[in-house]
Amino acid sequence: MTYNEALEKIHSLNKFGSRPGLDRIKRLLSDMDNPQDCVSYIHVAGTNGKGSVCAVISSVLKSAGYKTGLFISPFITDFCERIQINSTPIPHDKLSELAEYVFSFVEKLNKEDIIITEFEFVTALCFEYFKREKVDLAVLETGLGGLLDSTNVIKQNLLSVITSISLDHTDILGETIEEIALQKCGIIKPQCPVVSGEQSEAAARVIKNSAIRNHSPLLFSTDISLSVVDEDLSGTELEFNNIPLKLSLIGEHQVQNARTALAALAVLTKDTDIRISEDAMKEGFANAINPARFEVLSDSPLIILDGAHNADGMQAFSKAVKKYTPNRKRVLLMGMLSDKDSLKSAQYIEGLFDCAFTVPVSNPRSRSSEDMAIILKNHIEVVTPCSTPKEGLEKAFDKANETGADLFICGSLYLAGELRPLILKK
Repeated sequence: MTYNEALEKIHSLNKFGSRPGLDRIKRLLSDMDNPQDCVSYIHVAGTNGKGSVCAVISSVLKSAGYKTGLFISPFITDFCERIQINSTPIPHDKLSELAEYVFSFVEKLNKEDIIITEFEFVTALCFEYFKREKVDLAVLETGLGGLLDSTNVIKQNLLSVITSISLDHTDILGETIEEIALQKCGIIKPQCPVVSGEQSEAAARVIKNSAIRNHSPLLFSTDISLSVVDEDLSGTELEFNNIPLKLSLIGEHQVQNARTALAALAVLTKDTDIRISEDAMKEGFANAINPARFEVLSDSPLIILDGAHNADGMQAFSKAVKKYTPNRKRVLLMGMLSDKDSLKSAQYIEGLFDCAFTVPVSNPRSRSSEDMAIILKNHIEVVTPCSTPKEGLEKAFDKANETGADLFICGSLYLAGELRPLILKK
């Protein structure tokens, strides 16, 4: 099986199961001799900030000398980014080999009318890869929610981390913060320590109650002392326990994510045998990368790519735009999925941009560029819908060059993944 054949076959699997639950993934993993039980995990759930928190934790653990697995979603430019060891994506040939192995079990289950989804398949493949490569531990990001997420089959959980919770995927996870928080708290295991990022009062209450029920010690990141020394478009200089830390990630929200990662690392060194030196902490922070999170891709014109795709993400994005590019002309390129709260998200960009270009996202759930333009016209005077992301990028790029403006791209990680390589080629 070639790499492209493996990808095509993986993507042909159903996106969602006939019913929610862990029965299918448990059966698949049982047939595979439960590879997930061979590794210890840091399990991360939440609405916003999961990717950045995972990036920092895994980078620091790698710098501390641990062979560290990382499972994230979605990818930005290459499918193999989803499964990494020591910051290196799984090689294409290795993914092909493992895909063929996992499909041998999937096809047997098909005969029993047990239909494995794409995310369940990739999760199982990830577990098998980490087992074969004998990682010391792995950082595991949930795909959706927590309680019924395929990653929640793990038993060897060193730590559960819950990042900021807000309204997203309400059709699946619930329509209130409390309902969504309860789903995220499903990753909390009995007597396993929990770290929480900064939360609303409603979410914090649910997390506290879940921790109490599970007899799990809980630490909120707000209890971690972290100060900002300096910040600009090159990154953020921090100080933690008199240790200077340089973070390439940009924005006030990334400071909160760094605080959550530090809380997680503090718990790991306190409650486990993991040891992290000051030098490893510095190196890990400096090397932590999370593409498409207020990422500067060009200086002339200034092009910033951000995967903000819900209201809270757009609020953080707009704060960063105001803070790092004051008194500048700005052009926006934006596309969103139809199941995201585009109306509320668009409110945060009021008065920030001189003009905008809207594009469809290369995803079946995409909102049309025409619909997106109608929404943005309530907040930006000149909005031009474009038929493809590439066309939108060309027009927005030309406009930024003509007017001496900065170009910002946001609305979807899928859009970011499609446009990032095109921008880097310019």
